[in-house]
Amino acid sequence: MLIGRKSFGQTADGMTVDQYTVKNQSGTTLKVMTYGASITALEAADKDGLTENIVLGFDSISDYEAHDAYFGATIGRVCNRIANGRFTLDGKSFRLATNNESSHLHGGVKGFDKAIWKADTVPGNYEAGIRFSYSSKDGEEGYPGNLDVTVLYTLNNDNDLRIEYTARTDAKTVVNLTNHVYWNLSGGRSKTIHDHLLHIDADQYLAVDQHSIPTLAKAVKGTAMDFTEAVPVGQRLADFGAEMNDPTGYDHCYVLRQAHGRLASVARVEDPASGRIMEVLTTEPGIQLYTGNFLDGSLASGGHTRYTALCLETQHFPDSPNRPDYPSVELGPGEQYQSKTIFRFRYRISKKLKRI
Repeated sequence: MLIGRKSFGQTADGMTVDQYTVKNQSGTTLKVMTYGASITALEAADKDGLTENIVLGFDSISDYEAHDAYFGATIGRVCNRIANGRFTLDGKSFRLATNNESSHLHGGVKGFDKAIWKADTVPGNYEAGIRFSYSSKDGEEGYPGNLDVTVLYTLNNDNDLRIEYTARTDAKTVVNLTNHVYWNLSGGRSKTIHDHLLHIDADQYLAVDQHSIPTLAKAVKGTAMDFTEAVPVGQRLADFGAEMNDPTGYDHCYVLRQAHGRLASVARVEDPASGRIMEVLTTEPGIQLYTGNFLDGSLASGGHTRYTALCLETQHFPDSPNRPDYPSVELGPGEQYQSKTIFRFRYRISKKLKRI
């Protein structure tokens, strides 16, 4: 396993941003940077041995700073949406920034995605990676408690990308972390993810209101939300537009079948043209499917247009701080937040599944 480091530039306020590279024996390469503890590239081989980058991103730190696509970023202190930017904890009300219409989104105006994280290398022969750490101060973006967070990215020689999150606090708070990486398994040869086959191991999803705040859990069976069998994303997008009378696309959280806290396979994506397959394993109770609905081809979107990638964000449910019926996102002193997600890459040749 090879680990390298280079400068990715400086932020507008003069902070140096480093990019780390982890490469395994088969040539699969992970690139991550200290700005937002973000994945900037994942280069993997296809069925013909061609190695390509299969995630979206920007080429410069100035673009990451200027735009809010959240490409590859660590999201926190609480990912997804909190209704009206408010929640109550032990009888005390907290007010957060409303940076997405009336909602608080992805940690606020300056969430974890915009922080400069400390990085340490984790060398190894079979598996190697980068451990990022960040101390979020009491009151940051309105959240209570000093929170110490680590995110460990590791890549092994079997082409598993593992993301492990831990956090500790000195006062009761709320925590819900994820990564916002955008995947296109074709490596850019296909301009959209319409032909990607998607399976999600969930019988229910969370219906949302006009502000994308969950209302109630609904069954996926017989609806445009059903990915219990592998289906081309483009086919389901057409179904979604007709059924929901909404041409936009998916931005919904699925209620996973697996028991919360136990690492299990929950989703699978396959690009038939390249043969690449990505399996998602997680300890989280939910997974947010987002089909890049708001990518518009502008500089703010890195030149990428709608449906050029999809996100599978493993997490607790949106608006959890306001929903006592959801799995809790509360964290107290003496407790440790833990979450693990694995993206497992393979390819298919002549109907036989091979490791990359």
